[in-house]
Amino acid sequence: MKESLYQTLGVERTASDAEIKKAYRCLAREHHPDVNPGDQEAEERFKVIGAAWDILGDPKKRKLYDEFGEDATKMGFDPEQARAHKQWQEQSRWRPGGQRARSVDQQAEIFESLFGHRHRGPRSGPDLHADLVTDLRSAALGGVRSLSFGDGRTLDVRIPPGVDDGGRIRLRGKGAPGTAGGPPGDLIITLHVQPDPVFRRDGLDLHMDLPITVVEAVRGARIQVPTLDGRVTLSVPAGAQTGQVLRLKGRGVHRKNKPAGHLLVRLMVQAPDGPVDEELLGKLQSAYRSDLRAHLTAGTA
Repeated sequence: MKESLYQTLGVERTASDAEIKKAYRCLAREHHPDVNPGDQEAEERFKVIGAAWDILGDPKKRKLYDEFGEDATKMGFDPEQARAHKQWQEQSRWRPGGQRARSVDQQAEIFESLFGHRHRGPRSGPDLHADLVTDLRSAALGGVRSLSFGDGRTLDVRIPPGVDDGGRIRLRGKGAPGTAGGPPGDLIITLHVQPDPVFRRDGLDLHMDLPITVVEAVRGARIQVPTLDGRVTLSVPAGAQTGQVLRLKGRGVHRKNKPAGHLLVRLMVQAPDGPVDEELLGKLQSAYRSDLRAHLTAGTA
């Protein structure tokens, strides 16, 4: 039996939004491709977790999922039509004694009243809507992601570089088939970019925090840092401070006909997590030439 989206994230159906968000972040971090390079199973699980978060992380989608179950996650799902169809089924169910509630003609009239009147002649098929979850790297640099249909079919979707979270892709002729020889409709895909454990996006720029040691901050250092398209060397100047931002030009988000964004690296000086010799600490303290907190007493009595 296929697991529910709640089971995918390891939470109860009664879980709060905060509990669901916490569970997703923990699982996404654990199964992220950057944490498990070359692990195909972890990558697939990462996609499944992202798809579950896309539904349960959105209050409206979660409500529909609770009402309709797996059907609510299928491409082109329309809750109003689903409710109307359910009503139509209830109105035309078998009655005790084996008698139909309504004749076939009566059922057709009910169906038409719920879903629209008959249309004669060629008619274009309706547009279908789908949601596609992707990672930050594919959204920033472009790529191809696989979209699964409710009937088991898949479609490779090319994602243009620099697409935003909530951006849409229209695929002409990939919607529902037309009637009486009419053309098919379009498939409109809404993209949902998963939060990344390393990078934060702001327009075309990316931001990340880089922990450095006290020694690296004092002496300066050359440190390997990740970017969306490979690791590069970052030069940390001597005397670096926590909160200082260094820029890696052109290492941000790419978008057609626009200069690439930058990667802004914020330095975070970390104290040692092991014992330090007291004499060494004394020497380090004596290296401070000014009162770091002098400004905090300005203007006080």
